[in-house]
Formats: sequence, C-alpha cells, structure tokens
Amino acid sequence: MTGILNGMRVVEGSAFVAIPLAGMTLAQMGADVIRFDRLEGGLDAHRWPVAPNGKSLFWAGLNKGKRSIAVDMKSPRGKELVTEIITAPGEDAGLFLTNLRVRGWMDHETLSKLRKDLIMVSLLGDRHGRPAVDYTVNPSLGFPDATGIPGSSDPVAHVLPAWDCIAGNLAVSSLLAAERHRLRTGQGQDVELSLKDVAAAMMGHLGIIGEVAVNGVTREKSGTALYGAYGQDFICADGRRIMVIGLTDRQWRGLVKVTGTQDAIGRLELLLHLDLGQEGARWEAREAITEILKPWFAARGADEIGKTFDAAGLTWSEFRDFGRAVREDPDLSSQNPMFQDLDQPGLGRFPVPRSPVSFSQTDRPDACPAPELGAHTEEILGDVVGLPDREIASLFDDGIVAAPHKHIYFAATHHPKQARVS
Repeated sequence: MTGILNGMRVVEGSAFVAIPLAGMTLAQMGADVIRFDRLEGGLDAHRWPVAPNGKSLFWAGLNKGKRSIAVDMKSPRGKELVTEIITAPGEDAGLFLTNLRVRGWMDHETLSKLRKDLIMVSLLGDRHGRPAVDYTVNPSLGFPDATGIPGSSDPVAHVLPAWDCIAGNLAVSSLLAAERHRLRTGQGQDVELSLKDVAAAMMGHLGIIGEVAVNGVTREKSGTALYGAYGQDFICADGRRIMVIGLTDRQWRGLVKVTGTQDAIGRLELLLHLDLGQEGARWEAREAITEILKPWFAARGADEIGKTFDAAGLTWSEFRDFGRAVREDPDLSSQNPMFQDLDQPGLGRFPVPRSPVSFSQTDRPDACPAPELGAHTEEILGDVVGLPDREIASLFDDGIVAAPHKHIYFAATHHPKQARVS
C-alpha cells in the first residue's frame, strides 16, 4: 500500500524525540525516509523504555517504516557518503531533517553548494543554538510551577514531552511548506525552529503570557481541575477515579441534570451571586460545586456512572495507569483500525500504530517495523548514492559502513566466481 507522500524521499539525521517523530510521521504517510546513524547507533539507540534483552522500545517506536544506514561519520569518506545521500538527485529528494547540525559539513550553507534546491529543516534547543530538552524548557517557562496539587510549592515535571511532540509535527509542516514553495519556485530553503521557541509560542497562543502581562497574575496550581471552567476528578464508591468535564454550556447543564443537583446549584448561584452558566463563574466556584457533586459520585460505582454519562452524552473518562489502559482500552489494540499487531525484530509481537490520519483518496500504509541499525546500508549505497558493488564491498571491508548481517559481494571484475564475505 502507498501513502499520500509516496515518491518523496527524506533524509534524517537525528536523536531523541522531535526529529525522529517528524521522520516517522512522514514515513507513515508513504515517504521514503532514510535515517543515517553512527556505526554504534545514534544517541538514542538504547534509550528507555527497553525490553528485557536491552533493545530500546523507544527507538523502535519512533523509527517505524524508515530505512537505516550505519556510517562511520568520523571518517572523511563517511562524511562524504552522508553528504551524497542528503544531496542525491531527484525531483522529490533533497529534503533533510536534523537536530544534529554540524557547521562546515552538515549545514545548509555547505550542503546547498552541492544541491541548490536543498530543503533543510533544523531543530535547535533555543534560538541561540544552546542545547535544550523538554525537562529544561518547561522549568524555564513556568509550567512545572503551575502543575500539581494546590498549595504545594514543589514543581511537577510532566511525563509527556509536549514541546518535542509539537516541534516534531511543526517540523513536518515546515518541510512540506518549503517543499510546496520549491515546487512553485525551484528554490531551496534553510528552515530553523527551536524547542524553546515552540514552547514560548504556545504560551502566547494559550494566553498565558497575556495573563501575566495584562492581569499581572501568575497562574497557581489547580490539581486536576480544568482551568477557567469546570472539570474535576471524583472518587467513586468502588474506589475508582473518574474525570468529569463541564466546559461547554451543554456539558455543564447535562452534568447538573444527571446528578440531580439543580436545586443545590441554584442555591449556590444565589449565595455567591454568580451565574454558573458562565464558564469563568464555574471556575471561581469550583470548590463549592465539587462539594455539592461529591456525594452523588461517592454513592455509585464507576461502571454505573459511565453508563449513565454515556447515555446522556456527557464528557468523562476514568483514570488509568499505562498498564490498565493498554490491557483494557480497545482503542490501544488492533480493534482500532489505526493499530496493527506487528512483529518487531528483537522485541516480539505487539500492537503498533499506523498514521492517525486517514485520507479519502489514498491508502493509509500498513504499519512497518523499525529497521535494525544499518539494515538498508547496501541498498542505499547502491540505489541512492549509485555506488557499484565492488566499492560497496570495500566500504564494508574498511569499516566505513556496517549492516546487521553478513553480506556477500561479488568482485566480478577480478574474481568472477569468487565471493567476498564481510
């Protein structure tokens, strides 16, 4: 099956989350994504979580469907090969994603001398070029101090690398925008974004910067409450915990009706002189609202509440840990058309997501395993760089490139019947 980006070739030199995610996203839409790594693997080759045998589930998750070449990038010839892969000809090639930019070699100024229409998307840590990750960007911008239990002074670092995820998909958008520009003008592009700028932009988009600048306030911790409206967690009679949302007017009215608390909520409005039909008023009165609703939840089990809420079309969910979610939620299994049970070499068989996006006029490609390091070294050197078999064999012999299994190369010009094994 082919995807909407079938025929596009993207080269990726990366580590960690954002750029590997960008490459994988493109691969899941049908692009041919070539990832190059050091002979010993990239910086994230062994990143947790890992399987009992030490293989990285993290790496396998973010590199599905790519082709892999392993190169000694410290050697002059290795650098030449990476350069040739990035700048290889082709109308749908010349697209490069990286967060490992190296001045004087793996940068747009140098590479574009070999391919003028090269599109290079580079992710930096911050706009000054300093390194950064989610766990350093978040503290600098204030998010951990607004997360956690109300009244606590301890910062809470989020387990989800949100800025990496957003930056990865913004890198995809940027590359496709630049490629569209190239189709119209023939011009290449040097595209830069930084992790901290992505986070700072979202702060502005969500009104957080304006909240400080205009209102002169710093947002405090609110636990699981939905900021600015009503959303709260409750413990049910069976000890399970659910999250209930009353963000929109419909959600709020439905919640009050189902719980039979119309009279109590009406008295609260009179007491506080608030119209709880306004979401901001619900935020201001959240603690009092919660006290009114608590007995209703405490008297019922989560299953009963779930059926009642589903029948009423309310917005809710149950709190689960990762284990329960994977075991119990059909949306995380092959019952969901996005997932396929797949054999990942060295890891076993488990559900693997395809692209979450479906297009009406093209297929959604099947899920593909992540490649073993260097699994496509030979074919990339032959098909993309255009090297003859004899030169490829020499590169293996000299330790410039590597593959996970032994390959047989025929030096036909000197020994037409003799096989060379590396």
